[in-house]
Amino acid sequence: MTPIWRRSRGAGKSTALKTRGSLIFTLQRVKRKEEIEVLTMKIVRKDLVPDGPGSVKMVPEEADDLWMAYNLVAEGDSVSAVTVRKVLREAASGGRDAERLKLKLEVKVEAVEYDKEGSVLRIRGKNILENEHVKIGAFHTLEIELCRPFVIRKDFWDSIALDLLHQASDPAASADLAVILMQEGLAHIFLIGRSVTTTRCRIEVSIPRKHGPAIAGYEKALKRFFENVLQAFQKHVDFKVVRCAVIASPGFTKDQFHHHLLLEAERRQLRSIIENKSRIVLAHTTSGYKHSLREVLDAPNVVSMIKDTKAAQEVRALKDFFSMLSNDPARACYGPKHVEVAHERMAIQTLLITDDLFRNSDVATRQKYVNLVNSVKDSGGNAHIFSSMHVSGEQLAQLSGIAAILRFPLPDLEDIEM
Repeated sequence: MTPIWRRSRGAGKSTALKTRGSLIFTLQRVKRKEEIEVLTMKIVRKDLVPDGPGSVKMVPEEADDLWMAYNLVAEGDSVSAVTVRKVLREAASGGRDAERLKLKLEVKVEAVEYDKEGSVLRIRGKNILENEHVKIGAFHTLEIELCRPFVIRKDFWDSIALDLLHQASDPAASADLAVILMQEGLAHIFLIGRSVTTTRCRIEVSIPRKHGPAIAGYEKALKRFFENVLQAFQKHVDFKVVRCAVIASPGFTKDQFHHHLLLEAERRQLRSIIENKSRIVLAHTTSGYKHSLREVLDAPNVVSMIKDTKAAQEVRALKDFFSMLSNDPARACYGPKHVEVAHERMAIQTLLITDDLFRNSDVATRQKYVNLVNSVKDSGGNAHIFSSMHVSGEQLAQLSGIAAILRFPLPDLEDIEM
Protein backbone atom coordinates (compact mmCIF):
# COMPACT_ATOMS: atom_id res chain seq x y z
CA MET A 1 0.00 0.00 0.00
CA THR A 2 1.39 3.47 0.72
CA PRO A 3 5.10 2.70 0.97
CA ILE A 4 7.48 3.59 3.75
CA TRP A 5 10.65 4.87 2.13
CA ARG A 6 13.69 3.98 4.17
CA ARG A 7 17.17 5.11 3.10
CA SER A 8 20.29 2.98 3.31
CA ARG A 9 23.82 3.58 2.14
CA GLY A 10 25.26 2.06 -1.00
CA ALA A 11 23.91 1.29 -4.43
CA GLY A 12 22.72 -2.00 -5.81
CA LYS A 13 20.45 -3.70 -8.29
CA SER A 14 16.71 -3.75 -7.79
CA THR A 15 15.79 -6.79 -5.72
CA ALA A 16 12.71 -8.44 -4.29
CA LEU A 17 13.31 -10.13 -0.96
CA LYS A 18 10.94 -12.25 1.11
CA THR A 19 11.65 -11.97 4.82
CA ARG A 20 9.61 -13.75 7.50
CA GLY A 21 6.65 -13.92 5.16
CA SER A 22 6.49 -10.16 4.61
CA LEU A 23 7.12 -8.61 1.24
CA ILE A 24 10.05 -6.23 1.04
CA PHE A 25 10.95 -4.47 -2.19
CA THR A 26 14.16 -2.52 -2.80
CA LEU A 27 14.23 -0.04 -5.65
CA GLN A 28 17.40 1.63 -6.87
CA ARG A 29 17.58 5.40 -7.15
CA VAL A 30 20.36 6.98 -9.18
CA LYS A 31 20.47 10.18 -7.16
CA ARG A 32 23.48 10.26 -4.80
CA LYS A 33 23.89 6.51 -5.37
CA GLU A 34 21.43 5.82 -2.58
CA GLU A 35 19.23 2.79 -2.26
CA ILE A 36 15.61 3.26 -1.25
CA GLU A 37 13.73 0.36 0.28
CA VAL A 38 10.00 0.28 -0.26
CA LEU A 39 8.08 -1.55 2.43
CA THR A 40 4.47 -2.22 1.57
CA MET A 41 1.66 -3.79 3.59
CA LYS A 42 2.95 -7.01 5.13
CA ILE A 43 1.18 -10.12 3.91
CA VAL A 44 2.41 -12.45 6.63
CA ARG A 45 0.53 -15.57 5.54
CA LYS A 46 -1.76 -16.41 2.65
CA ASP A 47 -3.75 -19.65 2.58
CA LEU A 48 -6.63 -19.40 0.12
CA VAL A 49 -8.17 -20.81 -3.02
CA PRO A 50 -9.18 -18.38 -5.82
CA ASP A 51 -12.99 -18.40 -6.08
CA GLY A 52 -12.96 -20.50 -2.91
CA PRO A 53 -12.34 -20.27 0.84
CA GLY A 54 -9.20 -19.24 2.70
CA SER A 55 -7.50 -16.79 5.03
CA VAL A 56 -4.86 -14.07 4.92
CA LYS A 57 -2.83 -12.65 7.80
CA MET A 58 -1.64 -9.08 7.26
CA VAL A 59 -0.15 -6.10 9.07
CA PRO A 60 -1.27 -2.58 8.01
CA GLU A 61 1.52 0.00 8.04
CA GLU A 62 -0.11 3.07 6.47
CA ALA A 63 -3.58 4.66 6.25
CA ASP A 64 -3.91 3.26 2.71
CA ASP A 65 -3.45 -0.24 4.15
CA LEU A 66 -6.40 0.20 6.50
CA TRP A 67 -8.52 1.51 3.63
CA MET A 68 -7.57 -1.55 1.58
CA ALA A 69 -8.56 -3.78 4.50
CA TYR A 70 -11.85 -1.88 4.79
CA ASN A 71 -12.59 -2.83 1.19
CA LEU A 72 -11.53 -6.44 1.74
CA VAL A 73 -13.62 -7.16 4.84
CA ALA A 74 -17.26 -7.83 4.01
CA GLU A 75 -20.32 -8.80 6.02
CA GLY A 76 -20.23 -12.55 6.64
CA ASP A 77 -16.42 -12.79 6.72
CA SER A 78 -14.64 -13.52 9.97
CA VAL A 79 -11.75 -11.48 11.38
CA SER A 80 -9.46 -12.43 14.25
CA ALA A 81 -7.05 -10.20 16.16
CA VAL A 82 -5.69 -9.49 19.61
CA THR A 83 -8.05 -7.07 21.34
CA VAL A 84 -8.76 -5.55 24.77
CA ARG A 85 -11.96 -6.55 26.56
CA LYS A 86 -13.35 -5.48 29.94
CA VAL A 87 -13.90 -8.65 32.01
CA LEU A 88 -15.79 -8.93 35.32
CA ARG A 89 -14.16 -11.07 38.01
CA GLU A 90 -15.44 -12.23 41.40
CA ALA A 91 -13.66 -10.28 44.16
CA ALA A 92 -12.71 -11.77 47.56
CA SER A 93 -15.27 -9.47 49.17
CA GLY A 94 -18.01 -11.10 47.17
CA GLY A 95 -18.40 -8.20 44.74
CA ARG A 96 -17.22 -8.01 41.12
CA ASP A 97 -14.17 -6.19 39.82
CA ALA A 98 -13.73 -5.03 36.23
CA GLU A 99 -10.42 -5.83 34.58
CA ARG A 100 -9.17 -5.05 31.08
CA LEU A 101 -7.52 -8.07 29.47
CA LYS A 102 -5.77 -8.68 26.17
CA LEU A 103 -7.53 -11.50 24.35
CA LYS A 104 -7.53 -13.07 20.92
CA LEU A 105 -11.05 -13.00 19.52
CA GLU A 106 -12.59 -13.87 16.18
CA VAL A 107 -15.82 -12.19 15.12
CA LYS A 108 -18.31 -12.95 12.38
CA VAL A 109 -18.48 -9.57 10.65
CA GLU A 110 -21.75 -7.64 10.81
CA ALA A 111 -20.50 -4.06 10.32
CA VAL A 112 -17.24 -2.36 9.29
CA GLU A 113 -16.29 1.28 9.89
CA TYR A 114 -13.18 3.13 8.72
CA ASP A 115 -12.00 6.12 10.77
CA LYS A 116 -9.74 8.13 8.45
CA GLU A 117 -8.75 10.73 11.04
CA GLY A 118 -7.90 8.20 13.74
CA SER A 119 -6.38 5.65 11.31
CA VAL A 120 -8.38 2.78 12.76
CA LEU A 121 -10.68 0.10 11.36
CA ARG A 122 -13.60 -0.96 13.58
CA ILE A 123 -15.10 -4.39 12.89
CA ARG A 124 -18.25 -5.35 14.83
CA GLY A 125 -19.66 -8.84 15.07
CA LYS A 126 -20.38 -11.88 17.26
CA ASN A 127 -17.49 -13.77 18.80
CA ILE A 128 -16.99 -17.26 17.27
CA LEU A 129 -13.74 -18.21 19.06
CA GLU A 130 -14.18 -20.11 22.32
CA ASN A 131 -12.70 -18.16 25.21
CA GLU A 132 -12.97 -18.42 29.01
CA HIS A 133 -13.71 -14.68 29.27
CA VAL A 134 -15.99 -14.03 26.29
CA LYS A 135 -18.93 -16.27 25.40
CA ILE A 136 -19.59 -17.57 21.91
CA GLY A 137 -22.14 -15.23 20.34
CA ALA A 138 -21.22 -12.20 22.46
CA PHE A 139 -20.89 -8.96 20.48
CA HIS A 140 -17.47 -7.35 20.26
CA THR A 141 -15.82 -4.60 18.21
CA LEU A 142 -12.27 -5.26 17.04
CA GLU A 143 -10.18 -2.14 16.52
CA ILE A 144 -7.53 -2.71 13.88
CA GLU A 145 -4.79 -0.09 14.11
CA LEU A 146 -1.51 0.48 12.28
CA CYS A 147 1.13 -2.22 12.87
CA ARG A 148 -1.45 -4.53 14.50
CA PRO A 149 -1.72 -7.96 12.78
CA PHE A 150 -5.09 -9.49 11.97
CA VAL A 151 -6.51 -12.38 9.94
CA ILE A 152 -9.34 -12.22 7.39
CA ARG A 153 -11.23 -15.42 6.56
CA LYS A 154 -13.61 -15.62 3.62
CA ASP A 155 -15.77 -18.42 2.26
CA PHE A 156 -15.22 -17.03 -1.23
CA TRP A 157 -12.23 -14.99 -2.47
CA ASP A 158 -13.56 -13.39 -5.67
CA SER A 159 -11.42 -11.66 -8.30
CA ILE A 160 -11.91 -8.17 -6.80
CA ALA A 161 -10.71 -9.32 -3.36
CA LEU A 162 -7.70 -11.08 -4.93
CA ASP A 163 -6.86 -7.95 -6.93
CA LEU A 164 -7.00 -5.84 -3.74
CA LEU A 165 -4.69 -8.33 -2.07
CA HIS A 166 -2.22 -8.06 -4.94
CA GLN A 167 -2.32 -4.26 -4.81
CA ALA A 168 -1.65 -4.37 -1.08
CA SER A 169 1.85 -5.70 -1.75
CA ASP A 170 2.57 -3.80 -4.98
CA PRO A 171 4.91 -0.80 -4.48
CA ALA A 172 4.26 0.48 -8.01
CA ALA A 173 0.63 1.10 -7.10
CA SER A 174 1.33 4.07 -4.84
CA ALA A 175 1.13 7.72 -5.85
CA ASP A 176 2.57 9.43 -2.83
CA LEU A 177 2.23 13.17 -3.32
CA ALA A 178 2.27 16.11 -0.98
CA VAL A 179 0.23 18.99 -2.38
CA ILE A 180 0.30 22.54 -1.02
CA LEU A 181 -2.71 24.34 -2.48
CA MET A 182 -2.45 28.09 -1.96
CA GLN A 183 -3.89 31.48 -2.62
CA GLU A 184 -2.99 34.68 -0.80
CA GLY A 185 -3.71 34.17 2.90
CA LEU A 186 -4.98 30.58 2.53
CA ALA A 187 -3.14 27.25 2.18
CA HIS A 188 -4.07 23.59 2.50
CA ILE A 189 -1.61 20.70 2.71
CA PHE A 190 -2.86 17.37 1.35
CA LEU A 191 -1.20 13.97 1.29
CA ILE A 192 -2.39 11.88 -1.65
CA GLY A 193 -1.77 8.15 -1.41
CA ARG A 194 -2.96 5.43 -3.76
CA SER A 195 -6.32 5.13 -2.05
CA VAL A 196 -6.70 7.94 0.45
CA THR A 197 -6.44 11.73 0.20
CA THR A 198 -5.98 13.32 3.63
CA THR A 199 -6.03 16.97 4.62
CA ARG A 200 -3.08 17.50 6.95
CA CYS A 201 -3.60 21.16 7.80
CA ARG A 202 -5.17 24.46 6.83
CA ILE A 203 -3.32 27.77 7.21
CA GLU A 204 -5.20 31.05 7.07
CA VAL A 205 -3.72 34.53 7.62
CA SER A 206 -5.51 37.85 7.12
CA ILE A 207 -3.59 39.85 4.53
CA PRO A 208 -4.40 43.57 3.97
CA ARG A 209 -4.75 45.14 0.53
CA LYS A 210 -1.56 45.47 -1.47
CA HIS A 211 -2.00 49.05 -2.69
CA GLY A 212 -1.82 52.40 -0.92
CA PRO A 213 -0.50 53.07 2.59
CA ALA A 214 -1.20 49.45 3.65
CA ILE A 215 1.66 48.11 1.48
CA ALA A 216 4.01 47.66 4.47
CA GLY A 217 1.36 45.70 6.36
CA TYR A 218 0.73 43.60 3.26
CA GLU A 219 4.36 42.53 2.94
CA LYS A 220 4.63 41.77 6.67
CA ALA A 221 1.44 39.68 6.63
CA LEU A 222 2.52 37.81 3.48
CA LYS A 223 5.88 36.97 5.06
CA ARG A 224 4.10 35.69 8.18
CA PHE A 225 1.79 33.59 5.99
CA PHE A 226 4.72 32.08 4.09
CA GLU A 227 6.50 31.33 7.36
CA ASN A 228 3.43 29.48 8.69
CA VAL A 229 3.21 27.43 5.49
CA LEU A 230 6.95 26.67 5.68
CA GLN A 231 6.55 25.36 9.23
CA ALA A 232 3.65 23.15 8.12
CA PHE A 233 5.66 21.98 5.09
CA GLN A 234 8.48 20.84 7.37
CA LYS A 235 6.07 19.04 9.69
CA HIS A 236 3.93 17.22 7.12
CA VAL A 237 6.09 16.67 4.01
CA ASP A 238 8.48 13.75 4.43
CA PHE A 239 10.60 13.14 1.35
CA LYS A 240 11.34 9.62 2.58
CA VAL A 241 7.67 8.92 1.88
CA VAL A 242 6.48 11.19 -0.94
CA ARG A 243 7.61 11.03 -4.54
CA CYS A 244 7.26 14.75 -4.96
CA ALA A 245 5.79 17.87 -3.38
CA VAL A 246 3.59 20.10 -5.51
CA ILE A 247 3.10 23.79 -4.75
CA ALA A 248 0.03 25.00 -6.61
CA SER A 249 -1.91 28.25 -6.74
CA PRO A 250 -3.56 30.78 -9.02
CA GLY A 251 -1.31 33.69 -10.03
CA PHE A 252 2.21 34.04 -8.62
CA THR A 253 1.61 32.94 -5.01
CA LYS A 254 3.18 29.54 -5.68
CA ASP A 255 6.29 31.16 -7.22
CA GLN A 256 6.66 33.58 -4.31
CA PHE A 257 6.35 30.81 -1.72
CA HIS A 258 8.71 28.52 -3.66
CA HIS A 259 11.34 31.30 -3.66
CA HIS A 260 10.78 31.86 0.08
CA LEU A 261 11.02 28.12 0.77
CA LEU A 262 14.35 27.64 -1.00
CA LEU A 263 15.83 30.86 0.39
CA GLU A 264 14.95 29.93 3.97
CA ALA A 265 16.11 26.34 3.45
CA GLU A 266 19.58 27.62 2.48
CA ARG A 267 19.67 30.17 5.28
CA ARG A 268 18.59 27.68 7.96
CA GLN A 269 20.32 24.68 6.37
CA LEU A 270 17.14 22.61 6.12
CA ARG A 271 18.80 19.55 4.58
CA SER A 272 15.59 17.70 3.67
CA ILE A 273 14.41 20.59 1.47
CA ILE A 274 17.85 21.41 0.01
CA GLU A 275 18.56 17.79 -0.98
CA ASN A 276 15.12 17.28 -2.53
CA LYS A 277 14.46 20.63 -4.21
CA SER A 278 14.33 18.89 -7.61
CA ARG A 279 11.29 16.97 -6.32
CA ILE A 280 9.41 20.19 -5.52
CA VAL A 281 7.36 21.19 -8.56
CA LEU A 282 4.94 24.03 -9.31
CA ALA A 283 1.48 23.82 -10.84
CA HIS A 284 -1.26 26.31 -11.72
CA THR A 285 -4.73 25.99 -10.20
CA THR A 286 -7.79 28.21 -10.11
CA SER A 287 -8.00 28.24 -6.29
CA GLY A 288 -6.42 27.08 -3.05
CA TYR A 289 -9.33 24.76 -2.18
CA LYS A 290 -9.59 20.96 -2.36
CA HIS A 291 -11.60 20.85 -5.59
CA SER A 292 -8.49 22.17 -7.39
CA LEU A 293 -6.60 18.93 -6.64
CA ARG A 294 -7.93 17.60 -9.96
CA GLU A 295 -6.01 20.35 -11.77
CA VAL A 296 -2.84 19.36 -9.90
CA LEU A 297 -3.20 15.70 -10.88
CA ASP A 298 -3.72 16.76 -14.52
CA ALA A 299 -0.56 18.92 -14.62
CA PRO A 300 2.00 17.37 -17.06
CA ASN A 301 4.98 17.88 -14.74
CA VAL A 302 3.12 16.08 -11.92
CA VAL A 303 1.86 13.30 -14.19
CA SER A 304 5.43 12.60 -15.35
CA MET A 305 6.47 11.90 -11.74
CA ILE A 306 3.64 9.48 -10.96
CA LYS A 307 2.97 8.10 -14.45
CA ASP A 308 3.80 4.49 -13.46
CA THR A 309 1.28 4.36 -10.62
CA LYS A 310 -2.23 2.96 -10.47
CA ALA A 311 -3.60 6.29 -9.23
CA ALA A 312 -2.16 8.12 -12.24
CA GLN A 313 -3.78 5.61 -14.60
CA GLU A 314 -7.13 6.25 -12.94
CA VAL A 315 -6.71 10.02 -13.22
CA ARG A 316 -5.97 9.63 -16.95
CA ALA A 317 -8.98 7.33 -17.43
CA LEU A 318 -11.28 9.84 -15.71
CA LYS A 319 -9.84 12.67 -17.81
CA ASP A 320 -10.44 10.61 -20.99
CA PHE A 321 -14.02 9.95 -19.88
CA PHE A 322 -14.82 13.63 -19.33
CA SER A 323 -13.17 14.50 -22.64
CA MET A 324 -15.29 11.88 -24.44
CA LEU A 325 -18.43 13.08 -22.63
CA SER A 326 -17.78 16.61 -23.94
CA ASN A 327 -16.62 15.83 -27.48
CA ASP A 328 -18.48 12.64 -28.41
CA PRO A 329 -21.23 12.08 -25.79
CA ALA A 330 -22.67 9.06 -27.61
CA ARG A 331 -19.45 7.20 -26.72
CA ALA A 332 -19.62 7.88 -22.97
CA CYS A 333 -22.21 6.86 -20.40
CA TYR A 334 -22.68 6.73 -16.65
CA GLY A 335 -25.15 5.32 -14.15
CA PRO A 336 -25.81 1.60 -13.43
CA LYS A 337 -28.61 1.16 -15.98
CA HIS A 338 -26.83 2.85 -18.91
CA VAL A 339 -23.57 1.00 -18.19
CA GLU A 340 -25.45 -2.31 -17.91
CA VAL A 341 -27.13 -1.81 -21.30
CA ALA A 342 -23.82 -0.76 -22.89
CA HIS A 343 -22.21 -3.93 -21.54
CA GLU A 344 -25.03 -6.12 -22.89
CA ARG A 345 -24.20 -4.70 -26.32
CA MET A 346 -20.46 -5.43 -25.80
CA ALA A 347 -19.74 -1.72 -26.20
CA ILE A 348 -17.55 -0.99 -23.13
CA GLN A 349 -13.91 -0.22 -23.84
CA THR A 350 -13.07 1.28 -20.42
CA LEU A 351 -15.07 0.76 -17.23
CA LEU A 352 -14.71 3.21 -14.33
CA ILE A 353 -16.20 2.09 -11.01
CA THR A 354 -15.76 3.10 -7.35
CA ASP A 355 -14.94 0.64 -4.58
CA ASP A 356 -18.11 1.79 -2.76
CA LEU A 357 -20.16 -0.46 -5.05
CA PHE A 358 -18.27 -3.57 -3.89
CA ARG A 359 -19.04 -2.89 -0.22
CA ASN A 360 -22.74 -3.59 -0.71
CA SER A 361 -24.07 -5.77 2.12
CA ASP A 362 -26.17 -7.64 -0.44
CA VAL A 363 -23.93 -10.46 -1.74
CA ALA A 364 -25.83 -10.69 -5.04
CA THR A 365 -25.31 -6.97 -5.75
CA ARG A 366 -21.60 -7.19 -4.99
CA GLN A 367 -21.29 -10.27 -7.20
CA LYS A 368 -23.09 -8.44 -10.02
CA TYR A 369 -20.39 -5.74 -10.05
CA VAL A 370 -17.59 -8.32 -9.69
CA ASN A 371 -18.99 -10.16 -12.73
CA LEU A 372 -19.24 -6.88 -14.66
CA VAL A 373 -15.56 -6.07 -14.06
CA ASN A 374 -14.49 -9.61 -15.02
CA SER A 375 -16.66 -9.63 -18.12
CA VAL A 376 -15.33 -6.27 -19.36
CA LYS A 377 -11.76 -7.54 -18.93
CA ASP A 378 -12.57 -10.85 -20.65
CA SER A 379 -13.97 -8.98 -23.65
CA GLY A 380 -10.72 -7.04 -24.09
CA GLY A 381 -11.71 -3.88 -22.23
CA ASN A 382 -10.09 -2.10 -19.29
CA ALA A 383 -11.54 -1.74 -15.79
CA HIS A 384 -10.40 0.85 -13.24
CA ILE A 385 -11.59 0.53 -9.64
CA PHE A 386 -11.42 3.96 -7.99
CA SER A 387 -11.02 4.55 -4.26
CA SER A 388 -13.92 6.65 -2.95
CA MET A 389 -11.44 8.24 -0.50
CA HIS A 390 -9.23 9.51 -3.34
CA VAL A 391 -9.86 12.80 -5.14
CA SER A 392 -10.53 11.03 -8.48
CA GLY A 393 -12.91 8.57 -6.79
CA GLU A 394 -14.84 11.47 -5.24
CA GLN A 395 -15.38 12.89 -8.74
CA LEU A 396 -16.60 9.56 -10.08
CA ALA A 397 -18.93 9.15 -7.08
CA GLN A 398 -20.72 12.34 -8.20
CA LEU A 399 -21.64 10.45 -11.41
CA SER A 400 -23.25 7.56 -9.46
CA GLY A 401 -19.92 5.75 -9.01
CA ILE A 402 -19.95 3.96 -12.37
CA ALA A 403 -19.18 5.16 -15.91
CA ALA A 404 -17.82 3.85 -19.19
CA ILE A 405 -16.02 4.90 -22.36
CA LEU A 406 -17.56 3.02 -25.31
CA ARG A 407 -16.02 1.31 -28.34
CA PHE A 408 -18.73 2.69 -30.60
CA PRO A 409 -21.53 5.27 -30.25
CA LEU A 410 -24.82 4.34 -28.55
CA PRO A 411 -26.96 7.48 -29.05
CA ASP A 412 -30.18 5.70 -27.99
CA LEU A 413 -28.90 5.29 -24.41
CA GLU A 414 -30.19 8.78 -23.68
CA ASP A 415 -33.73 7.49 -24.18
CA ILE A 416 -33.34 4.91 -21.39
CA GLU A 417 -34.33 6.14 -17.93
CA MET A 418 -31.47 6.16 -15.40
